[in-house]
Amino acid sequence: MSITLDQVTKHYGGVPVVNDVSLDIGDGEFFVLLGPSGSGKSTLLRAIAGLTGVDHGRIALHGRDVTHVAARKRGVGLVFQNYALFRHMTVAENIEFALRVRHVRARERSRRRQELLRLVALEGLDQRLPA
Repeated sequence: MSITLDQVTKHYGGVPVVNDVSLDIGDGEFFVLLGPSGSGKSTLLRAIAGLTGVDHGRIALHGRDVTHVAARKRGVGLVFQNYALFRHMTVAENIEFALRVRHVRARERSRRRQELLRLVALEGLDQRLPA
């Protein structure tokens, strides 16, 4: 999925938490947001997923402007920093959760799970629970 942010700005209580951010992330490219607590990393991720609106700017996924598109129509998954919601589920169940909600067939879920486990070097750990 390609992601484009064009001059994205978000304020909370009149204070800018994201200020004029622009970036292009190519399809299949790995990208990391680094910064101290309160620097707007989570706000940007929430805006991309459609969970938080922006005050200014544009968000595009695969070249399509989704700035004002509802979260459920964006096709973006977001796993929050706190794993408390899914601590009862194995690594495999966590990986497959969004696919199951979207009614992806079991064989395809398994294939994609294995692919992702290889990608992040966690093969063989799929039945573990979060520590």
